[in-house]
Amino acid sequence: PAMIRFLRLLVYLCLLVGLGFIAASLYSPPVPVPLPPPPPLTGEIDRIVIEKSARRMQLMQDGKPVRTYQIALGFTPEGDKLRQGDGKTPEGEFTIDRRNSESAFHLSIGLDYPQPEDRERAARIGYSPGGDIFIHGQPNALPGGLQIKGDWTAGCIAVTNAEIREIWAVTPIGTKVEIRP
Repeated sequence: PAMIRFLRLLVYLCLLVGLGFIAASLYSPPVPVPLPPPPPLTGEIDRIVIEKSARRMQLMQDGKPVRTYQIALGFTPEGDKLRQGDGKTPEGEFTIDRRNSESAFHLSIGLDYPQPEDRERAARIGYSPGGDIFIHGQPNALPGGLQIKGDWTAGCIAVTNAEIREIWAVTPIGTKVEIRP
């Protein structure tokens, strides 16, 4: 009798484990449904708003955000840019003043940094304020489709190559850019 009970228990355990395996094999995890791509941008944007702490850049048209991107910043992004080589992305109001399709990065759109107050502050401290601050894609030397993770620029704002192509198409010289902390 004790041996029969033990064998029954063993059979029941084997059945339970077998049913568990069958149930597990029938389970399929939920498959995320990809969102449809956003509609193409039309016309020109009138403003770009960059929020450094959120690593977010928004293209604005008629005061409304029409596109949002995740961005990479300078390698030491906290605080305002004070001098060349500090790895910081400047904060304040700027204007797009140049476009470069032949840069070391996949397309680049230049900001009018440094401003007169940046030059004055740097001169008082005895340093160069730096310059050549751009919104750009990934380095041209990087194989296609790859993206550098984290904050890696010398003070610029970086996006993917596909994103900079979209931004390039709708951002004329003269567009205002606000960079917030």
